[in-house]
Amino acid sequence: MTDLKTIKDDFAFLDEWEDRYRYVIELGKSLPAMPEAEKTEEAKVRGCASQVWLATDSEAAGKPDDPVMHYRGDSDAHIVRGLVAIVLAAASGRRASEVTALEAQSLLGELGLGEHLTAQRANGLRSMVDRIKQEAGKARQA
Repeated sequence: MTDLKTIKDDFAFLDEWEDRYRYVIELGKSLPAMPEAEKTEEAKVRGCASQVWLATDSEAAGKPDDPVMHYRGDSDAHIVRGLVAIVLAAASGRRASEVTALEAQSLLGELGLGEHLTAQRANGLRSMVDRIKQEAGKARQA
């Protein structure tokens, strides 16, 4: 999976929205497949027009009150699968405290996606970010 710094650097080189759009789709294609068994009703993200699933694991890694979060995700739509890849790059492998501080709007702004995504897709991305933040919050309380 591509890390967030690489994604930001790649976006900085892409001037045209069409090129960024294609890149988001490519990110989705490179996203590791999520096992079908994990695509449950509980894993579905509410607020997304397309179907989106997120699964979460955490590891104490020396700090049980602030575990390292690991996310897996998938979508049935190409562009949304790319947005899932971006959200996972922003959150997976980070401590729960970092994940809970993640802001969807600033992520969209940093990548220059905010003004180009439809309202529905931007809302879906916010729903994904809200969901991973909730999971991180639960992991901190466990």
